[in-house]
Amino acid sequence: MSKHQFQTEVNQLLNLMIHSLYSNKEIFLRELISNASDALDKLNYLTLTDDKFKKLSYEPKIDIVINKEEKTLTISDSGIGMNEQDLIENLGTIARSGTKSFLEQLSGDAKKDSSLIGQFGVGFYSAFMVANKIEVLSKKAGEKEAFKWVSEAGDSYEITKAKKDTHGTSITLYLKDEESEFLEEYRVESIIKKYSNHIPFGIFMDKKEYVPAKEGEKEGKSETINSQINKAAALWRIPKNEIKDEEYKDFYKQLSHDSTDPFLWMHTKAEGNIEYTTLFYIPSNPPFDLFKVDYEPGVKLYVKRVFITDSEKELLPPYLRFVRGIIDSEDLPLNVSREILQQNRILESIKQASVKKILSELKKVKEKDFEKYLEFNKNFGKVLKEGLYGDFANKDALLELVLFKSSKRDGLVSLKEYKEAMQEGQKSIYYISGENETMLRNSPLIERFKKSDIEVLLLDEEVEAIVVPMIGEYDKTPIKSINSSDVDEEIAKDNDKIDEDKYKEILVKMREILKDDVKDIKISNRLSDSPSCLIYDKNDPDFQMQQMLKQMGQDNLPKIKPILEINPDHEIIQKITESKDYLYLNDVSYLLLDQAKLAEGMKIEDVSAFTKRLNKFVAKGL
Repeated sequence: MSKHQFQTEVNQLLNLMIHSLYSNKEIFLRELISNASDALDKLNYLTLTDDKFKKLSYEPKIDIVINKEEKTLTISDSGIGMNEQDLIENLGTIARSGTKSFLEQLSGDAKKDSSLIGQFGVGFYSAFMVANKIEVLSKKAGEKEAFKWVSEAGDSYEITKAKKDTHGTSITLYLKDEESEFLEEYRVESIIKKYSNHIPFGIFMDKKEYVPAKEGEKEGKSETINSQINKAAALWRIPKNEIKDEEYKDFYKQLSHDSTDPFLWMHTKAEGNIEYTTLFYIPSNPPFDLFKVDYEPGVKLYVKRVFITDSEKELLPPYLRFVRGIIDSEDLPLNVSREILQQNRILESIKQASVKKILSELKKVKEKDFEKYLEFNKNFGKVLKEGLYGDFANKDALLELVLFKSSKRDGLVSLKEYKEAMQEGQKSIYYISGENETMLRNSPLIERFKKSDIEVLLLDEEVEAIVVPMIGEYDKTPIKSINSSDVDEEIAKDNDKIDEDKYKEILVKMREILKDDVKDIKISNRLSDSPSCLIYDKNDPDFQMQQMLKQMGQDNLPKIKPILEINPDHEIIQKITESKDYLYLNDVSYLLLDQAKLAEGMKIEDVSAFTKRLNKFVAKGL
């Protein structure tokens, strides 16, 4: 016998399971059956692809045994099984990055927590919600020794050598006194039909059933019969018209370990040169690892109903990583490797068709029920925009789905709606990017657009600052940042023409003062209230893009100087120009530059100098 300590995170998890989760305890059975199904999937795959296992004789099934006298519930499978090392790795540790953040999300909110449990792959431990002791007896296929793992949910567990005639795993739960409901056949059967009806393997349990009278007998009688209690039919293989909505929902919960109904699902059977079936779900809530680099993909790959993998991120593009579901191909080889998967033309065709289908279904929701689509956008809109960065084949479809904040609307606007509302003579779709929506709405750069009643998209999400400049155009209409140097000419009108000679002297002097900080100083057409603003040469990345590039590791960027534009109608510029008193022009020039920086969310390099200059003018004004 060997005694082991649980990993610290497991201890925390067990404590939460036992003391915090007080409802929806039935999910433990869903999780244990799901694990049993995975074990059968793995062995099934090996018997078809690995010579060492091809001669292995076994009947893939899951057995449920209730012992009311002992108060035990046992879930057994004839799957791959575990040896001692597997038991330590699978049941003694949570070997995944992000464990700490996951535990922090567990709160005692039963509805929320029961959804997180399965998503994170720690479903086995949910059994401690109903059991005060658990025994796991397992024998790995192809090996001679069996082992028993035992724990009473303390800080340790024991592993001993044991005897088991066949490969597979049996998990015995010693139920708590108050959990006797899980010793009732009808209760267990109802849970299995709710969550595990379409597990592709038979689930068997002894049930009392009425047997009609045989010849010579007066009446029938009740007998205990080992019966299959689930359909064991792969849902995605059943014709759509034979599947009820509730069956789709229940299958999603079993597949995703999510306790909420899905937002949307789409079931496709393709026939022709390539034959395959897909069943995709979009969750109602974001997966907890949605924005983690090591996110778990949500799509399982099958070949002719044989499970191949659920860890391949290439099955769908990263910006659809929230999608859950099944791809079942008729044409891929069973022993397809990860390397082959990444280069396989059949899978690439399925992937492209699947992406188009998903985006098409989302477009239907957007057009038919915009309020519902707003819910999707709240959860997954940021992720969807990532697709604009690299999925050029589906760029047009994505452009129809993405939504943005706007200077003229309280809600969100699509590019199509923006274009339909453009002013007569407006040449481009305009946007401004930054970290804060309030700052963007009050930016000096937007003043002239407001005055001319021209709508501006407000991009306050990091992903928007990266992808929108790359879009280039929508429906043959250019998309431009309002802090680009070439936008001034587009929005200028005939009566906006400025007498440049009037300001020539002040511009020359200011350029000399600020030569180390700005690329140029110009008279602005775009300002109405503010004295100054910063723009960028049309060939240079703006401040927001520079910040993005630095976050992406490009710290060696050359210094990119902005262009300072000054408002010729502002009182400060008017007074200096008319008086030709340049005594304070040095201080004024730096104040105009620094306040323009602040308005754009930039930092002032010399805060002390800025404060002194500001105080000097405040005192002078008093």
